[in-house]
Amino acid sequence: MNAAIKEPAVLLVDDEEDLLFSTSLILRREGFANVLTQSDSRRVAATLEEQPVAVLVLDMTMPHLSGLDLLRHVKTIHPGLPVVMMTAVNDVETAVACMQAGADNYLVKPVDRARLIATVRTCYDLGRTRAELDRLRHQLSTGTLRDEKAFRDIITASSRMRSIFFYLESVAPSRQPVLITGETGTGKELVARAIHTLSGLTGPFVAVNLAGLDDTMFSDTLFGHQRGAFTGADRPREGLIGRAAGGTLFLDEIGELSLSSQVKLLRLLQEGEYLPLGSDVSSTSDARIVAATHADLKAGRDSGRFRPDLYYRLCAHQVALPPLRERPEDIPLLLEYFLDKAAQALNKPRPIVPAELSHYLAAYRFPGNIRELESLVRDALARHSGRILSLEPFLAVIGGNLVGSSHGVPSEGHCSACFWGDRFPTLKDTEEYLIAEALRLAGGNQRLAASYLGITRQALNKRLSRASS
Repeated sequence: MNAAIKEPAVLLVDDEEDLLFSTSLILRREGFANVLTQSDSRRVAATLEEQPVAVLVLDMTMPHLSGLDLLRHVKTIHPGLPVVMMTAVNDVETAVACMQAGADNYLVKPVDRARLIATVRTCYDLGRTRAELDRLRHQLSTGTLRDEKAFRDIITASSRMRSIFFYLESVAPSRQPVLITGETGTGKELVARAIHTLSGLTGPFVAVNLAGLDDTMFSDTLFGHQRGAFTGADRPREGLIGRAAGGTLFLDEIGELSLSSQVKLLRLLQEGEYLPLGSDVSSTSDARIVAATHADLKAGRDSGRFRPDLYYRLCAHQVALPPLRERPEDIPLLLEYFLDKAAQALNKPRPIVPAELSHYLAAYRFPGNIRELESLVRDALARHSGRILSLEPFLAVIGGNLVGSSHGVPSEGHCSACFWGDRFPTLKDTEEYLIAEALRLAGGNQRLAASYLGITRQALNKRLSRASS
């Protein structure tokens, strides 16, 4: 494990140095990268203040301060910290006293290896979850992020995105995989980069798009190969997992992965091992895995297209990014940002933006999300020649694809057209109602209201004149 990572520790406390050494060795071999030992019970309180600890394993009988006294003291200061008691005395009264003092588990020496690992792992996961929740509650109550700079590339004023940032700060230090879901163009790679920045990992961020990779290409791209592994392999290749050592490997479009490649990725996640092409010896990886997809992995799991065991491994932490149409408050900010960026790239002066443009864009469904908005702005600026930015390139794309313009299928037995209780509306009633609703949705803008109605602005004007006469 990289020393810079703030992974919560397992703290072992026992006055027997040999036992501390052997127990820490067992836990490290089982994947607990941060195991601390302390033979002086008087130093435990200071150690807990110095760094995050996920689980405390205490010997019952120690000089200076007994395990039971230390347990009571620790639970007063850190009530949520899981504590496992260890003792050579198999005594019911002692066990009851420990549990009443707040111990989460009780082990009798000599401890069975498998039971020790299972107990520590359960308590470790519990402690880490409690710590993440406490940190998240604190950040939400104060409304401040620990590291605003980590999100500087994500332009947003959305409260939903802000809540996601808090969650990302909470889970970033964990070594568990993160699954990012969201429609195409919602900024999944930017979020993955923010997780990497917040994680404290000193290795590189390495991204790969898995769409279109067959099983052989997947293995070669990620795992690399040895010289002579296949025809044309005249030199060894490290592979992207090797390049991401000590850092983050971002697997985009994970939903496109074939079943045979899913098996190999599962082994990497479970064992931290992989087999380069042409090699009989496994290599190990400490890269953190962050995956992303626009596909519905849960549906893929249910239909057999995605392995359930891999799905659950990837879902250790999940982030669902909202589409742009559900965060309209971000559109003016993004519009300004992309206009500046396009003007600089095209070496053109920045035009004046009509006030109603943001209104039109907020009404659009944006199937391509932020990426589509950037393309729209760049194309409009490339066509632009006047002082004021023309609306026409935007309106040509927006057309009738508006938020709220599609209707669901009415349920059986329900009259979806009965706007006034049980009375079925006349055609005149319906027309007046639809025009009023379209104008309300468009904020009084007749051109946009006409788009909602699927008619021209002139046709809308005629109907409005006829209604007022």
